[in-house]
Amino acid sequence: MRMTTEEAFVKVLQRHGIEHAFGIIGSAFMPISDLFPRAGITFWDCAHEGSGGMMADGYTRASGKMSMMIAQNGPGITNFVTAVKTAYWNHSPLLLITPQAANKTIGQGGFQEVEQMALFKDMVAYQEEVRDPSRIAEVLNRVILNAHRHSAPAQINIPRDYWTQVIDIELPAVVDFERPAGGASAVAQAAKLLSDAKFPVILNGAGVVLGGAIPASMALAERLDAPVCVGYQHNDAFPGSHPLFAGPLGYNGSKAGMELIAQADVVLCLGTRLNPFSTLPGYGMDYWPKDAKIIQVDINPDRIGLTKKVAVGIIGDAKAVASEILAQLGDHAGDAGREDRKAAIGQKKSAWAQQLASMDHEDDDVGTSWNQRARDAKPAWMSPRMAWRAIQSALPKEAIISSDIGNNCAIGNAYPSFDEGRKYLAPGLFGPCGYGLPSIVGAKIGCPDVPVVGFAGDGAFGIAVTELTAIGRPEWPAITMVVFRNYQWGAEKRNSTLWYDDNFVGTELDEGVSYAGIASACGLQGVQARTMDELTAALAKAVDDQMNHGKTTLIEALINQELGEPFRRDAMKKPVVVAGIDPADMRPQTR
Repeated sequence: MRMTTEEAFVKVLQRHGIEHAFGIIGSAFMPISDLFPRAGITFWDCAHEGSGGMMADGYTRASGKMSMMIAQNGPGITNFVTAVKTAYWNHSPLLLITPQAANKTIGQGGFQEVEQMALFKDMVAYQEEVRDPSRIAEVLNRVILNAHRHSAPAQINIPRDYWTQVIDIELPAVVDFERPAGGASAVAQAAKLLSDAKFPVILNGAGVVLGGAIPASMALAERLDAPVCVGYQHNDAFPGSHPLFAGPLGYNGSKAGMELIAQADVVLCLGTRLNPFSTLPGYGMDYWPKDAKIIQVDINPDRIGLTKKVAVGIIGDAKAVASEILAQLGDHAGDAGREDRKAAIGQKKSAWAQQLASMDHEDDDVGTSWNQRARDAKPAWMSPRMAWRAIQSALPKEAIISSDIGNNCAIGNAYPSFDEGRKYLAPGLFGPCGYGLPSIVGAKIGCPDVPVVGFAGDGAFGIAVTELTAIGRPEWPAITMVVFRNYQWGAEKRNSTLWYDDNFVGTELDEGVSYAGIASACGLQGVQARTMDELTAALAKAVDDQMNHGKTTLIEALINQELGEPFRRDAMKKPVVVAGIDPADMRPQTR
């Protein structure tokens, strides 16, 4: 078939059903963007490419559909770096399109030139550069297939002078692979271990959500009466209302889940790479069961046994493997200690729920007093936990929520639960600031009939605040955003209180800035909430305005400066003075 290179490119996008692109318009890809409206592809012209990439991540995580990021070669593409690495650790299959400087000038240090393949080398699952115009469709098809197969971003790099060339081409076929169900021997070993276990525990990770494996893991858990924990920031990997749900592990997770998995003699780690941060000690407990037999199921063999000693490793899809294990369980599976185990689950969950409901304030470590001082300074203001309880009162059960990185959002890790997957868009283990707002915008684009609410601290939100200038345009969907306003970089300030004697370098924010005011200036609704009742009422109204009146609302929740647990007790320590630093040693520059 005879066509132009841009026609071939867009036809491949259509064959894969890719309907949404996120980025900022640039001349290097205008030959294809010109075809987007006719092809049924919507281009979301954001305020900053970094946020556009996180919108793409939010869209794909919420909808399960692939989207693409695209921008001008050089500085437009370099702005995608953080978003692409975030999507990589979120296991989001995304298409990264990187138009490149023209072939005839590459290497001359020309306008907007950078090594774009090297830039993303360890941030994508697959990358390929187009070597000849006639191969453009073949390469694009292969990149998209690899993004799906690896459930991660994949990159196609295209010299900009390859557009608008006429080629004779046969469009490539779309070939999908069947996902593996694990090796027969490994599955049999896992089934035997679980059948004979006295206290089996299931730990669900992102692969359970991505693979649609929640029903399969539920059937397995019910057969065994095994408590189900979820990995850090994967609160939606098992129904929160289920009696066997024990909650999230890791930072600010569920004490019930930690106490239950500590008793395990066999742990089925389903669809998780067991990243180290997800199993860090919490609430003073080093809860990971050192003597338990660990069964790890992951689609990527490189991740199995990487962080924990495993008894059985299974390379496979979480849904298929869970179903195979269930089919091979012995008749006696789950019988040992069943009633005692069920009673322990109920007791631990009840005790934790009561404790969580009564936690109004953050404790100070021995020898520090910041949290007490913060309460004394603003006695009438909400604490972060009060704000989260007020939010839970108004948050629709079916809502998709996003969370940014930071202290106040981290305090909220223990609170939300969900009855379905693809509901909790946390920033993931790359931990970027500025994720909450753009990801929830992307989620709303992917799921227009579902209420969405984003959360961010005021420091992280400042990185994405420019998107308020974009999302007020009529073509953008309405969303709801909650910003915790305490005028500080909380996580870093907590480190300063614990290890650096309240030496607050770079932690303070401008108290004269009103994000609600900025939202209003951008044509959106901006409101402030000072009490729990005000916050609950504001959130309820904002969701109603989003769903029934097409209005975006930003809520500034004014809270005191209490600080929760530090992110990395394991990585910090008190500084030691050896040589000492003297300001008199500073010399003037003479060059």
